[in-house]
Amino acid sequence: MTTSIFYQTPWLYEGLMRVLYLGGYKARSEALAALIPERSSVVDLCCGPATLYFKHLRFKQVSYTGLDINRAFVERLSWFGSERVRNLQPDGTTVTGMVWDATADAPLPKGDYVIMQASLYHFLPDPYPIVDRMLAAAEKYVILTEPVRNLTDSKNPLIAGLSRKLTNPGTGDQPNRFNEKRFKEFLARYRDKGRVVESYPIAAGREQLCVLRAKL
Repeated sequence: MTTSIFYQTPWLYEGLMRVLYLGGYKARSEALAALIPERSSVVDLCCGPATLYFKHLRFKQVSYTGLDINRAFVERLSWFGSERVRNLQPDGTTVTGMVWDATADAPLPKGDYVIMQASLYHFLPDPYPIVDRMLAAAEKYVILTEPVRNLTDSKNPLIAGLSRKLTNPGTGDQPNRFNEKRFKEFLARYRDKGRVVESYPIAAGREQLCVLRAKL
């Protein structure tokens, strides 16, 4: 399937996200980074251009593994984590980029924190298997951020249709989205199991952030 051009070029992707989210794009990264302690290990599933790492986590000496289906995103991380570059600033941390199809039923790499930013909608209508695999891979917590107000819900069919096209990572148009009610229903399963540590709105209410306990 044809991947949206925005998913093929990191700087175009960054530009699109800034336009779609306005100040919310930066607010998401800041809110998530604040939850991750220094010298932790992080697995970022559907990492995109790894903005969270480059803008925030690399200054906290975090060992970071970014997984994404798009090679262009992963290549930048792989270069940054190469021995030649890492030796310029030796701090004992590692940076790894891996091309990864998250829809495949394969165990995820281990990390203290396993996170996913604004990508859970790709796994609708059944997001539970991917979140369960994230929980299995996390030593401490799973952190999810997910939009609950979306342009795909626009009453303007042109805007809604274009938004679905632009968010195709290579697996087809993305017609499904969360809203506040649907995300609350999704969390209910994990709340009933005692896994929900906290859940709250970020980015002026456009997204919901939740922290799930990996070990019960």
